[in-house]
Amino acid sequence: MDNLNQEVELAIEESHLGYVIEQLKEERLKELEKRIKISNLIIDHRKKTLEAYEDDEDRVAEYFDHESYVMEETFKSIDKTIQEITTLLPAPYFGRIDLREEDSEEDKLYIGRFGVMNKEKFEPIIVDWRAPIASTFYNGTLGETSYMSPDGEVSVNVLLKRQFIIKQEKLKGMFDSAIDVKDEILQSVLSKNSSDKLKDIVMTIQREQDEIIRRPRNSVVVVNGVAGSGKTTIALHRVAYLLYNNREVLKNKMLILGPNYIFMEYIREVLPTLGESGIDQMTFVDFALNLLNFDRDQLMTFDKYMEKIVDNDKEFIEVVKKKTSEAFIEELDNLVKNMDENAEVREIKYFDNVVQSVEDIKDMLYNHFKTMPLYRRKKKIKRIVFSKLRDARNERVWDIERKFKETIESLSEDELKLQLNNLEYKKTLDIREAVMEVINVKKTLTWLDNIEVEEIYEPYKNGDLYTIDDLAPLLYLRIKLEGIKLQKEIKHVVIDEAQDYSKLQFIVVKEITEALGLTIVGDSNQRITPIEGSIPMESIEEIYLGCEDIEKFSLNKSYRSTKEIMEYANSYLEGEKIVPLVRNGNKVKVEAVKSKEELVDTLKEAIMDMEDAEMETVAIITKNREEAEELSTLLEGEGLKLYDKEEMIYRGGYIIIPSYLSKGLEFDGVIVVEQGNEESKLSYVMSTRALHNLTVISV
Repeated sequence: MDNLNQEVELAIEESHLGYVIEQLKEERLKELEKRIKISNLIIDHRKKTLEAYEDDEDRVAEYFDHESYVMEETFKSIDKTIQEITTLLPAPYFGRIDLREEDSEEDKLYIGRFGVMNKEKFEPIIVDWRAPIASTFYNGTLGETSYMSPDGEVSVNVLLKRQFIIKQEKLKGMFDSAIDVKDEILQSVLSKNSSDKLKDIVMTIQREQDEIIRRPRNSVVVVNGVAGSGKTTIALHRVAYLLYNNREVLKNKMLILGPNYIFMEYIREVLPTLGESGIDQMTFVDFALNLLNFDRDQLMTFDKYMEKIVDNDKEFIEVVKKKTSEAFIEELDNLVKNMDENAEVREIKYFDNVVQSVEDIKDMLYNHFKTMPLYRRKKKIKRIVFSKLRDARNERVWDIERKFKETIESLSEDELKLQLNNLEYKKTLDIREAVMEVINVKKTLTWLDNIEVEEIYEPYKNGDLYTIDDLAPLLYLRIKLEGIKLQKEIKHVVIDEAQDYSKLQFIVVKEITEALGLTIVGDSNQRITPIEGSIPMESIEEIYLGCEDIEKFSLNKSYRSTKEIMEYANSYLEGEKIVPLVRNGNKVKVEAVKSKEELVDTLKEAIMDMEDAEMETVAIITKNREEAEELSTLLEGEGLKLYDKEEMIYRGGYIIIPSYLSKGLEFDGVIVVEQGNEESKLSYVMSTRALHNLTVISV
């Protein structure tokens, strides 16, 4: 595009931006007026309802008002639209795509965070980035391409792809791009400082990322990506995309499982900025404890658990390896099998009559109800036995009543006067005996009671506390013995930091949720916890046997850190290396010190360098909590906050944090303190937290 044409195009785009902003303001004004009207209607309706039932408070509490419900849902919808338009106004869109479908006129579509429609003309002012047609902006090259609509594949000819930088309602720049998001825009975004929260990337989604985001909802998608490849962000954008295109099916039926509270808080704001809320987000520990019969105080804390791992507690690590192994799953299977095959069975009598024979019970246990888990079979048999005991009791009581009646009818009037009281007393005793016999028989049926899973698992428990590695086995036993399921229906599960999951964790999530769709993201290079054999995330098809729609993606490009930082991190990797994007920065500073005094001086100097470089979020990362606490004491007065527990919430600024709590987070600057020969994967995790500046100090 020559300079003259560029000036003309720029003027056209500035004019269009002005038009769109005016349209948005008009739409917002209309929605605000609608909100006022609906608010007044709701208030009036509530007043009338209260007046109608003012004498009967109970009826007000029980009353479901469908009309009021519809109005309140309308209010929520209007309010959401107002919020979206308000969010859009400073930068309504970031892309434009010109395309032509077969035998159709050329369409000019502007792509933004949310879609906005001109309701009078039924034309899109802005197309939502999640709309199927928007995929042509992210991964369509110029020329013939296609996208998947709800009605099937649509062929289009892409004539233009343009990207914009818009700030505070002003067009700051634009670029025509033939293939991917233009480097200028990506560089602009990547070079910014981090904040205390993860941000959305709708402006800079790359082709390979968009392909993952738009996979079908019932796919099992596995993303193994290097540090900084955008795994978590992709997963969250996939949630937003799936909800936008399948809202009726997926609303309130998605679950995100994250590694710890610091991380969950860090990602908390991404979905709301994408217009989504009300999605269940929890750690695997929370997920498990909701289904088990013990409290959190009976579980070893995440930080204590990780301390033992990073400090190389050999005895503890052997237990971890055992409980996350294939052999342990087999051991649990054999335990359940033995319980099933050796289930106690006794004959059940009511007085001298056999109510249920051993053969009958075995027939129910191993034939009629064999598809049920053992505990449910036993409960079912117990209900049947109770029913038969009740029938036997009723029959005996009827027999007592019949004999009593026959005796009375056979007596003369004089005999009846003499014997009636005795006969009634005997009848009462006989009935009481019939009832008591049922109670006594029921007391002997303890062999049909189910032992608590925690009691069965007791021999496998090491020490007084459970660990995270006990949760999946306990859930597995409950699945096998009780057939537990979630009360709430879940259609799609997202698992982040999945490299740390054992095979059994994946199995229990699959069995308990019964979700057909899964998005699994992790980095096999960041698994700190030891494991026998390969990382389960890499062989998910062994868990989802028979599932044809399993798609694996490997991401080796890092968008987080500078080229210098990623090249340094590459030195800790044995296999496939990270491909850094061309974003140059400062060299990684590597310094060695010989004493604590020298360490403190070097740290203070490194902190000052970070401040001079205007780094807003900085972390001093140590191997473990003990080292973090020591540095916190040594650097008292430097304005550093110690983060040493998983429930703490990161609010930005300069902090000291152990390696295992920093996973998944990112900081403008990082100072790694190595006080020994750190394991390679640990060093990789620590160094890849840095966006712009990295200093490594060895003691």
